[in-house]
Amino acid sequence: MLSGKRYLALSCFLLLCSCISFSQNPDINLLRRIHADSSVIGDKAFKFFSRSVTPVSIGTPVSMLFAGFSNDNANDIRRGCKTAVSIMLAGAVGSSLKLLIHRQRPFKKYDFIHAKDKVGPYSFPSNHTAFAFATATSLSLSFPKWYVVGPAYLFAGLVAYSRMYLGVHFPLDVLGGMVIGIGSSVLVWEADRLLNKN
Repeated sequence: MLSGKRYLALSCFLLLCSCISFSQNPDINLLRRIHADSSVIGDKAFKFFSRSVTPVSIGTPVSMLFAGFSNDNANDIRRGCKTAVSIMLAGAVGSSLKLLIHRQRPFKKYDFIHAKDKVGPYSFPSNHTAFAFATATSLSLSFPKWYVVGPAYLFAGLVAYSRMYLGVHFPLDVLGGMVIGIGSSVLVWEADRLLNKN
């Protein structure tokens, strides 16, 4: 199981990759391949994954807190609080970067990309991906068992893919969202560990 430091190292590696690969050609070429694979069933399935991010990101910490308070379990309450803070931090960082960078959506820049979902004006980073990976990482750090980690990251990966499939994000936007989501959770867990000397 990955420790907090290894998660942080992975986040830094992904950030480095995103900085190195900040080139439009590979970004749009990969998006074109992903977006071209279109079907009615695929459209519905990936819209479902994209739209499930908000209820999952809200429901996860709320469920953890509810379980903690119901069972009078301080550890579960603490995990729920850290998960909520991680998701809020990911959202704050992602939204701030969107306003600072102002990257155009792929369907606005390229006429062969068609948006299959309603979105805001700016593309980088993908907040859906950031929320999904913050939730998955928080769950994995809270309950480091394969049957939690596997499904959590599978869900996050499907959300990330859905944003490209639906034509609303470039691959680099999704990579940025992954870095923000993972990094936010690791940062919150490490801060809690240092503050509480655990």
